[in-house]
Amino acid sequence: MLAVSRWRLRGVARTSEDFGLPYMAALAAGAILGGFGFGTLNLWVSGIPGLGRSILGALAGAILAVEIYKARAGIRGSTGLVFVAGFSASVAVGRIGCFLSGIGDNTHGTLTALPWGHDFGDGLLRHPVQLYESLSMALFLAFFLWALWRRVPFVMANGFYLMVGWYGFQRFLWEFLKPYAPVAGPLNIFQFLCLALMFYALFMIRRSRHVRA
Repeated sequence: MLAVSRWRLRGVARTSEDFGLPYMAALAAGAILGGFGFGTLNLWVSGIPGLGRSILGALAGAILAVEIYKARAGIRGSTGLVFVAGFSASVAVGRIGCFLSGIGDNTHGTLTALPWGHDFGDGLLRHPVQLYESLSMALFLAFFLWALWRRVPFVMANGFYLMVGWYGFQRFLWEFLKPYAPVAGPLNIFQFLCLALMFYALFMIRRSRHVRA
């Protein structure tokens, strides 16, 4: 599936290999710092000790680091289309792993009386938010692969931003079903990060339309 994605992108989208080691170093550094930084901060705010990891934080950190690198290197336009299928698939599959790991990794949902509530090992029924996120990204992946196969112009130009916006939107919703501590009103740290990603996606899509006009 991912091989098909790369084949359809060949010749029409720039890849990380086009920009070399500095680009990949910026991406990796941003992802590591963002993933561990935001993941740990959210646990501490919620009164949970330990080192946290967050794919949401990793995505935000990678985007910030790459955009800074691109600005300094004079690189214009989107460079993320090649990562869309891989990221979407990794979330869709990875969240199933989080679901199977039980309550210990702190990704479970709040208590629920719904019939699909899941007992993560403590005798209480909770929202299986990991599966909600997995399904959401699997649906996006199916849409993206269809659009990629058809070479839909809007998706070819904005596929990465669409993925970032969709991930931020669906994650923002599921965060209401997690037991993390709010930092302002009902919103937790991750929800503010989701809002930032959605704003980024909308801004970049709007900017790309003006550049092409």
